[in-house]
Amino acid sequence: MRTSVAIIGAGPAGLLLSHLLHQQGIDSVVLERRDRAYCEQRQRAGMIEHGVVELLRNAGVSDRMDREGLPHDGIELRFDGRSHRLDFRELTGRGVMIYAQTEIVKDLIGRRLADAGQVLFEAQATAIEDIETDHPRVRFTHEGTEDVLECDVVAACDGFHGIGRATLPSAVARTFEKSYPFGWLGILANVAPSCEELIYAHHTNGFALHSMRSDEVSRLYLQVPADTDPADWSEKQIWDELATRFELHNSDWTLQRGPITDKAVTPMRSFVTEPMRHGQLFLAGDAAHIVPPTGAKGLNLALRDVSLLAEALTARYGSGDTTLLDEYSDTALRRVWRAEHFSYWMTSLLHAHPESDEFDRRLQLSHLNHIADRPAAATHLAENYTGLPRV
Repeated sequence: MRTSVAIIGAGPAGLLLSHLLHQQGIDSVVLERRDRAYCEQRQRAGMIEHGVVELLRNAGVSDRMDREGLPHDGIELRFDGRSHRLDFRELTGRGVMIYAQTEIVKDLIGRRLADAGQVLFEAQATAIEDIETDHPRVRFTHEGTEDVLECDVVAACDGFHGIGRATLPSAVARTFEKSYPFGWLGILANVAPSCEELIYAHHTNGFALHSMRSDEVSRLYLQVPADTDPADWSEKQIWDELATRFELHNSDWTLQRGPITDKAVTPMRSFVTEPMRHGQLFLAGDAAHIVPPTGAKGLNLALRDVSLLAEALTARYGSGDTTLLDEYSDTALRRVWRAEHFSYWMTSLLHAHPESDEFDRRLQLSHLNHIADRPAAATHLAENYTGLPRV
């Protein structure tokens, strides 16, 4: 097989890159090791930055998002039994959109197939070769046979455990990581959200987050020890603990409960690989970086990566100018490290750390009060949360 750009991974990053290239007349093939049903069902993030919403709109793949997504102009911080709303629209002129990554993947798969795009499901990439030449290739298995995809460029959008990052020469790659001693017990519940906007709650028992997937489905999270087995938590225990952490003094607010349809523990870690380009191999999304979910940056970073890469490849194929391709890693990493810091900051601010004492908790409360009381401090959070236009 032969194509211009070989894309490994049919997550939102790989699919959007293929679509953006198609719009510029650049052919690509997407190799995805899972089947289509798995890709369209796996639960992931659901908050989209202002700039990424505009990216999807400009790419012509936002129709269902604009019909079914939930625009939000702020978030609610809860701490010390009190509530404070941050008005993003007032602070920055920008808002965010709640629309599940699962739905973005469905939209992009549908669009690529409607445009006769080549998306091969159950196609396992087994090797990426000759990346330091102008003729790299990807070996893969599909439908029981081995094949080779020859190309000009390989875009690895295949996640942390994918073959893309592993292909970087050890003499070139540098990794930076931080693991946290806690995770998030996340649930999906068939119940209308108990709030109009996301609630971020700081509590002595640990962090809690109230989000949503639609007007009928709620998504909620509890901070738990990193080695927690979700089976150890009954539905009643989960709802009772969520109610405790969201509780407000002098308020009749009530957490609505309903049947839990899914629960799992998400580990909390930060990870960056540098560089994000070697030869004709380019990394994007989780293949290059992971952030704690507190700042809601994972999905947004991945889509920002491929937006940069699509622009660079368009210049390369359009005029032969490789300047943007040569700058891709440095440009992408500036945003990555900004998001890493914001995610680390939010995680440190809102979670109960096992090694912390009352002095540390008082510092957290002081900082939360500072955000609530000072527009400049609130603006810092709002600007980073809604997405910085340029970094």
